[in-house]
Amino acid sequence: MGRLVAGGLAVASLLALVGAALSGAGGWDGAAAQSAERAIAISVGVEHACAVLDTGRIECWGEPNAGRTAAPEGAFTAVSSGASHSCGLRKNGTIECWGSDWYGQATAPNGEFSSVSAGWRHSCGVRPSGAAECWGSNEYGQVDAPDGAFSAVHAGGAHSCGMRSSGVVECWGNHADAPSGEFEVVSAGGYHSCGLRPSGAVECWGHDPSGQTDAPDGVFIAVSAGSLYGTCGVRASGTVECWGVNRPGKSDPPGGSFRAVSAGRLHSCGLRESGAVECWGEDGRDETETPSGAFYAVSAGGFGNSCGLRENGAVECWGNNDYGESDAPDGVFRAVSAGQFHSCGLRENGAAECWGDNRFEQSDAPDGAFRALNVSSSNSCGLREDGVAECWGNQGGTPPGGVFSSVSAGGLHGCGVRGNGAVECWGSNVYGRADAPSGVFTAVSAGWYHSCGVREGGAVECWGYTFDGQAQPPAGKQIAISAGYDYACALSEAGTVSCWMIYGGAADVPAWLRAPAAAMPTTGTGGLLDERASCRSAR
Repeated sequence: MGRLVAGGLAVASLLALVGAALSGAGGWDGAAAQSAERAIAISVGVEHACAVLDTGRIECWGEPNAGRTAAPEGAFTAVSSGASHSCGLRKNGTIECWGSDWYGQATAPNGEFSSVSAGWRHSCGVRPSGAAECWGSNEYGQVDAPDGAFSAVHAGGAHSCGMRSSGVVECWGNHADAPSGEFEVVSAGGYHSCGLRPSGAVECWGHDPSGQTDAPDGVFIAVSAGSLYGTCGVRASGTVECWGVNRPGKSDPPGGSFRAVSAGRLHSCGLRESGAVECWGEDGRDETETPSGAFYAVSAGGFGNSCGLRENGAVECWGNNDYGESDAPDGVFRAVSAGQFHSCGLRENGAAECWGDNRFEQSDAPDGAFRALNVSSSNSCGLREDGVAECWGNQGGTPPGGVFSSVSAGGLHGCGVRGNGAVECWGSNVYGRADAPSGVFTAVSAGWYHSCGVREGGAVECWGYTFDGQAQPPAGKQIAISAGYDYACALSEAGTVSCWMIYGGAADVPAWLRAPAAAMPTTGTGGLLDERASCRSAR
């Protein structure tokens, strides 16, 4: 086994993606131009993934924000997916990057490279001479590559690691103290790194709040340090073992009966018949540690925060409080809605009151009475007593005139239900999220890149970025809908909650790339693509 730098930033490691690709139902979807192509290398970012096809073309999928899935045309030999950008290596050795470039991480230097690696906010490459060169954010010195020749280099979160020809690992930036001795493989994650010794033992170092550096004993053939708090390795037997924190089960609701549901970005909350609130999904900010007692309503926010309305009208919030979004004011409210970093409530007289982040004036509620409100990331919307929709904040668009019976604020758009049941949306229409279908609806919810509504007969229909319809809403009659960041939850007339992914990030492999295991190129044991092959995709 040659010495390699393991690519990919996903917590579950790219092995999980490959496993999903091999076990996915279907086969080719019949598109002639695509069905002849096969993936030869895969690289997984935080919420997106990219593959190099045997034609040299790059195909990306998952979270589309900042253009991270918009791969350029032409032929490539390798690809590496970072947090919100990707970089590819052309056949002539030049590097081309796409996606977020806020820190210059997608502005690759000119000239020839032999490999490339995309990190969180920076990228690195190895020149044919072996010299490492990095670009992008340098707040922790992660771009200041040491002199000398490297056989490979990998950009992590706020640090970078390189492999010398002797097998010695050298890291620079934050959490960069690599242990001495020889390694066969090294993988730089978000805040930690892991290496594979010649004996097959895994050794990890760096930030360890969740046990991601506590590698189990035994012999491994591959290891991948995740973007946040997880690590996965492949045993010599071919089995996969992971340690640290798992990805949240935000779309896996508990059983039993609910009377309301609210989907946030990384977690969801439901209201039981007893008034008890139960939340599930990500719990890094105690967002699922709900207060005891009975509530009248609950709202899951966009970044680890939630708010509930007690039966006496008091608002109680919990979870993330970076901007004061969980510091609910005293007094009596009749409704509450939690956004990403701010929250709003309706007083008994209909006045809207907001608290938390106000960088985009999303907490500056206009005067006058409202009968309903809904808040999102940096915008808020309310429904006046006469049914006119009014929004404030940034980037949510201006709702059309006329009367609505309900309103919902999304990431960069909003939607409302007219008195006749027609849905009308406004604001950004990227991916068609504001192209509401015709017909009669009883409810609508605007998510981030998508929207969902409940038809008159109880069927759920979603539009916008829904990944070619791969995500299927639940069957049966639904009475309420809540669209989260990349998923949605519905409440049935029986009181059960069903959640499903609208687009599943890196795990949402395009249907035409899902081949039976026998049809996929493999280099490892057990029918799984050996991570050593995927390491090459990051180079």
